[in-house]
Amino acid sequence: MSVETYRFIKLTVGVLATLGLYSALYRENKFYRFFEHVFLGLAVGYAVVALWTETLYDLWWTKMMGSTAAVGQVATPGYWGWIVLLPIGLLGYFVFSSKNNWVSRIPIGIILGLWSGQQLQVWFTRYGPQMVKQMVPLLPTTSELFHPVTTGMTPAQVATVDSTVYVSQAITNIIVTVTFISVLSYFLFSFDLKNRFLKNATTLGRWLLMIGFGAIFGSTVMMRFTLLIDRMYFVWIEWLMKAILHK
Repeated sequence: MSVETYRFIKLTVGVLATLGLYSALYRENKFYRFFEHVFLGLAVGYAVVALWTETLYDLWWTKMMGSTAAVGQVATPGYWGWIVLLPIGLLGYFVFSSKNNWVSRIPIGIILGLWSGQQLQVWFTRYGPQMVKQMVPLLPTTSELFHPVTTGMTPAQVATVDSTVYVSQAITNIIVTVTFISVLSYFLFSFDLKNRFLKNATTLGRWLLMIGFGAIFGSTVMMRFTLLIDRMYFVWIEWLMKAILHK
């Protein structure tokens, strides 16, 4: 078998798999189910290999065994205490035992305990910068409208430009602040809002949330179309052209 024939067969299998998965748009059928199981099987096999190569080997095996000194590198000693993680991880497979499945809760409890202890740091790492970014100046410090291009400026001039609040930047900060306060006021469900200002703020927050969700949904749809266009290019251009040339 020539290289071109092998490539053509590989492309043909890819086209059949693509058509099989997209056939679910018509209705669920055996053709789709077959390629769904093939995809899931490949995904599981890849996940097992990736679990070792990307997680266990680097984060567990190398730390336990250490590494020898390569050219330009320093050898690291092994820490055999990491071997304790092996029996703890194996306890999770007791979930398949109907009699001793309670043993699988031990590693789950350890993971949940460690996860819960890290959530405070994770929460601040994720939301701390967002809270800091909401504390922005609302009034411009210059009458200039737009932020100038800093190409060719000295570091001192760039620092001066970056510390200046321009009119367009102040308008953007006002929009961000109004959106932030309005959206937060929408989630004040603990008491009845009788104040007219708060009612209008919650209404504005609801509309702004709808705009944000609409933008997210639109980007999701465009991403799906991007995937569809890529697959159709694969079927009609890459495969069909090779099929014509192969004949």
